[in-house]
Amino acid sequence: MIALLVVLLSAIVGAFWVRGPLVLRSPDPIPDIAVSEEQLKESVWYLSVGLRPRWYTNLANLDRASRWIEGKLAETGLEVSTQEFRLHEGTYRNVIARKTGTDQGAGVVIIGAHYDAYGDLPGADDNASGVAVMLELARTLPRGPSRRTQYFVAFSNEEPPNFGTDDMGSARFARKLLEEQTPIDLMITLDLVGYFSDEPGSQHVPLRALGLIYPSKGDFIAVVGDMGAGRWIKKVKVGMMRSAALPVVSFRAPSAMPGVDWSDHLSFRKLNLPGVLVSDTAFLRTPHYHKSTDTIETLDFPRMAKVVKALHGVLYEADLPGGG
Repeated sequence: MIALLVVLLSAIVGAFWVRGPLVLRSPDPIPDIAVSEEQLKESVWYLSVGLRPRWYTNLANLDRASRWIEGKLAETGLEVSTQEFRLHEGTYRNVIARKTGTDQGAGVVIIGAHYDAYGDLPGADDNASGVAVMLELARTLPRGPSRRTQYFVAFSNEEPPNFGTDDMGSARFARKLLEEQTPIDLMITLDLVGYFSDEPGSQHVPLRALGLIYPSKGDFIAVVGDMGAGRWIKKVKVGMMRSAALPVVSFRAPSAMPGVDWSDHLSFRKLNLPGVLVSDTAFLRTPHYHKSTDTIETLDFPRMAKVVKALHGVLYEADLPGGG
């Protein structure tokens, strides 16, 4: 009997550890932010319809996408630059917007999203949604100064066959920051943040046992990281909860588990730098992942707007005196 209780207790403790750092007290809220669903729709439409396809072989469309993103970020008044790199197929571009902070020693915060899409697919959720949310976050930034320098980056070449290699745009950017000895406080990649469902059973889990501690409805946004990412997961989770815009769930597991490092944060973690994923959980929720049905009509723009609001909470949390 005692042995059984020990096993059960270990299972419960282990399950809640996997669910990520617990937040036992709701953080103080931040003021509401006016976010435009129309701006989100415009961005997703242009990338997933107007610029389809956006694979690494479609250099003309990728170039158009990067220059359009560059223009949108320039409209925010942020300092915008590009990082170009050559591969066998041609020249690729990361687009970088910067809001310089008042404390140059505090470490930077990076919000990134890849703008390429796999094959000839529309890639509305994967990952026009992430780019749209990042652009709207940059557009709605508070006018006052921030303590930490903030980067908003659109990455090229996240999708296969470049995924996991040094040919990813995020790998080139992470290496650049490392070579420049830029201290990094937090890195978040936004990848698939537009598909939500209130239907019971719409949310799946990587292991059946986790169904006991995770919601069965795909109505939340997830913060995901590897086993060493706990402190960054907690910072993002607490920050997103400050907006009270939508439910936030966290998950941490070995990087070998499918999905844990399947995005641009991998480039940072490979260099032992901060990195977490914010996502609708991709193939664990949406039936359209890497399919031709990943179209703009499947996305939930009111809840995408709430993701933007939640990310404002993250920037607030990261900027707090004493480290956030």
